[in-house]
Order: sequence, then C-alpha cells, then structure tokens
Amino acid sequence: MKKLLLIGTILGATVLVNAQTTLTLDTCYARARQQYPLIKQKGLIEKTKEYSVANAAKGYLPQVNFNGQATYQSAVTSITISGLPPAFKGLSFPTPTKDQFNVHGEVDQTIYDGGMIKQQKQVQETNAGIQDQNIEVQMYALRDRINQIFFGALLIDQQLKQNDLTQKDLQNSIDRMQATVNNGEALNSSLDELQADLYQQQQNRIGLSATRKAYIDMLGIFINKPLDENVVLGTPRNLVVSDSIHRPELSFYDFQKKNDDVQDKLLNAGNRPKFSAFFQGGYALPGLNGFDVDPALYYITGVRLSWSLGGFYTLKNQRQLLEIDRQSIDVQKDDFIFNTRINLKQQSADMIKLQQMINKDNDIISKRTAVKDASKAQMDNGVITVHDYISQLDAEDAAKQNLLLHQVQLLMDQYNYQNTSGN
Repeated sequence: MKKLLLIGTILGATVLVNAQTTLTLDTCYARARQQYPLIKQKGLIEKTKEYSVANAAKGYLPQVNFNGQATYQSAVTSITISGLPPAFKGLSFPTPTKDQFNVHGEVDQTIYDGGMIKQQKQVQETNAGIQDQNIEVQMYALRDRINQIFFGALLIDQQLKQNDLTQKDLQNSIDRMQATVNNGEALNSSLDELQADLYQQQQNRIGLSATRKAYIDMLGIFINKPLDENVVLGTPRNLVVSDSIHRPELSFYDFQKKNDDVQDKLLNAGNRPKFSAFFQGGYALPGLNGFDVDPALYYITGVRLSWSLGGFYTLKNQRQLLEIDRQSIDVQKDDFIFNTRINLKQQSADMIKLQQMINKDNDIISKRTAVKDASKAQMDNGVITVHDYISQLDAEDAAKQNLLLHQVQLLMDQYNYQNTSGN
C-alpha cells in the first residue's frame, strides 16, 4: 500500500508539472495572428479573387443574345414597271407590308480578344495581392503590441523573483534579530524596523502581482485564450540581430508596381483587333428574301472583326501616368527604407548602451553585495544600526533591479530590432 501511494504521488506530481505549460513569445505571435479580427478579411479577399478570376475566364464561353422588334413603316419598297410588252402584262412584284417584325437569337464565340481576358484575370489577382499584403502590413504592427505586453510581464516576473530573495534575506535577519531581542541584547525598535521593511517588500509584491495580472489579461485577449494569472512565461532566447530589411511593406510596394505593369499590358490588349465567330437565327417579316411577304425563318453565320483605334489617341498619356505612378511608388519605398534604417541605427545604439550598462550593473552588484554582507556582520556585532544595514540591503536590491530591468530591456530591444527589420 505504501508503494502504491508513493507511485500515485509521483504520477500526480508528473501530471501537475506537465499541465503547467509554458507560454512562449512565438506562441503568442501565432495565436494573436490567428485570432486577430482582421485575419478574416484575408479569407474574404481570397474568395473574392477566385470569383473575379472565374468571371473573367467566362469571357471565353459563347455569348448568347436574344433580340426582337416590331415596327410600322410609313413606306416600303415597291417595284412598278410600265411599258412592258403584251406578253409580260400582268407581271407584278410583291410589296412588303408596312407592319414588320424580327425576333432572333445570336451566339458569339471569341476567337481572339487581343489578350483582354488574360490581362483582366491578372488585374484581379494583382488587386487581391495588394489587398492581402495591405492586411499583412497592418497585422505586422501586432507584433510590436505583443512585445510590449509580453516583455512587460516578463520584467515583472524577474522583479517578483528578486522581491522573493529580498524578503527571504529580511526574514533571515528578522529571525536572528528576534533571538537577540529575546536575550536582551537588542531593542525591539531594531526588530520593528526590519519588519517594517519586510512589510514594504510585501506591499511591493502586491503591486507587482496586480500589474502582472493586467498584462496577462491583455495577452489573453490578444490570443483569445483565458490565461491563469500564474501562467509561466518562457524567456525568449537572445538573438543575433540582422540589419537586412524584409518588411511586408516592401512586398506591398512591389505588388503596386506589378499592378501598373498589368495595367500597361491591359492597354495594349485593348488596342488590338478582336475576332469572333457568330451564328444568328430568327423569325422575321420579311425574312432574308425581301420579296416574300410571308414571315420566314432565317439564319446568318460568319466571322467578325472589330478594331477600335480610339484607344491610340490616349495611349501615350496613359502610359506616362502609369510611369509616374511607378516613380511615386519607388519614392515611397525609398522613404520607408530610409526611415527604417534610421530606426534600426537608433535601436542598435540603444542595445549597445544597454549591454554596457549591464556590464556595469554586474560590477555594482558585486560591490553592493560585499558591502551588504559586511553590514550584516557589523549589525550582528552591534557595530552599526539596523537602519544602516537596511540602507545597504535596499541599495543592493536596487542594483539587482536595475540589472533585471536592463536585461529584459535588451532582450526586448533585440526582438523589436528584428521586428523593425522584418527578420
């Protein structure tokens, strides 16, 4: 029975550890992207593109039209011949009625459209690409917001750990001081001062915990998943930053230029001749035989050529407008790259500064710890007061807090740098 209880305890502890999963920054990126409301627009854009391209492709299908009309004419063609020889007397030609009608259907099959349908499909695909990439640009800014929240909570985690260490150090001092007070070797006021500082640290922990919960709640909203306030955040790995730029904005500018190229090809296609085959069949009065006064069925079939030259009048100016738009896009792209490089330079300088400050933090902590340890021994021997010792303890704690702050800031700056560069 004891063995079974031991095995059950071990298994229960294992399940508990496995259940306490770690939330990583990459997971937050992925889930925030999946749950962000704007991501639904990407699916709508894809469906719109599919329908639009399919509609353009239907231009190759036969086009069927039905037409009809009924008219009354004030005059019709009539033939009157006079002076005929006696042998031809009584010869006459039928005269159509003034009431006429024509009902017919026509099937038109494109043979050559100059490339219009192909380019219209390209226009729809390029427009969908522009809209889709525009959403990518908007959603990319989501990573900055996730960084601010995640690293803010991570910094508080480190501050809470330091707070625990400080409280533990104070509690150890209180225990030793309590013994000296009980032996009549120290005053109660010294014990009270240590306890007051412990209460201050406990109060600080309450504030830190509340702030962390607020960060976790915001993070839960972004990833659309309720998070326990005690969820464990995984510390991201240090990055080797790269200054190459791969932002989604660059693809957005490229899609815009591609759209101008497609529009240029569409201009060419619109100015080419068009060929089609047709078949027309109908019922009319008169039919194709104008001398037949009775309604008749008829059909006509053949090929058509259509070529509008009006587009050549504005072709040069339209191409100039497209070229101006390309140049404008290039200017916007260069301006974006220029500003991005400036931001990267500033962020790089900040990372260098933080690394130098971290190096100094370690030196400061080393000295502050040595001073605090010496102060503790002096306090135990009655050389200095408790207040003097607490001052050194607080100084060491402040130095460690600065180190934690700078370490998390450096890590966050690395990820912000990669986010700025698009890597």
